[in-house]
Amino acid sequence: MPSTDSSTEDTLDLKLPPHVLALLAATPPGPLGPPRAPADLLDHVADWPAAETSAGPFRLVPVRLGRDLALIAGWMNDPAVADYWELAGDPCVTEEHLRSQLTGDGRSVPCLGVLDGNPMSYWEIYRADLDPLARHYPARPHDTGIHLLIGGAGDRARGLGSTLLRAVSTMVLDNRPACTRVVAEPDLRNTPSVAAFLSSGFRLRAEIELPGKRAALMVRDRALRHLI
Repeated sequence: MPSTDSSTEDTLDLKLPPHVLALLAATPPGPLGPPRAPADLLDHVADWPAAETSAGPFRLVPVRLGRDLALIAGWMNDPAVADYWELAGDPCVTEEHLRSQLTGDGRSVPCLGVLDGNPMSYWEIYRADLDPLARHYPARPHDTGIHLLIGGAGDRARGLGSTLLRAVSTMVLDNRPACTRVVAEPDLRNTPSVAAFLSSGFRLRAEIELPGKRAALMVRDRALRHLI
């Protein structure tokens, strides 16, 4: 399944509101022990347990540039992917996209999707309520967004997208108790991607205009997770 994201708009250009900055500050030492660690905007994606799927165990592994850049840049240069992600070309293009997240404040975490031990997809788990996307829909606090790219052509068009989208959105809801909705904004032209979201528990809430694309606003609600 091709990527769900055609915009190269930086996910890091919104300033954090004061209450979020306060959460990121460590609590001073108290009489009962050392200070608490700073809060994590996405509840420590690296620590989320693997999900069992019909295709095998699946885990999100945060990207390391030195280890993963060549693989991800190769995927971005697949013509079926390049039309939507717009990161084709020299690996430095992909590197800049990844580095902006890795050196940011943690509101977007780029990950490899590892299925049964094999890295086969690229994901961005991000705080939609702190992203430019929030300007285009009625965001709620802790809304969590997903961008997905299935890497190899052999893994596309066989139902894996739906399986993994359900698994990852469930992982978000299981590991982010404050999050009530998982959202996504695939390009409306990317009909296989839109179909995968619909078959994995997401509902089409609206069509929205974003920089560079007209998108389908897809939402999976915590309250309906066991019904759809």
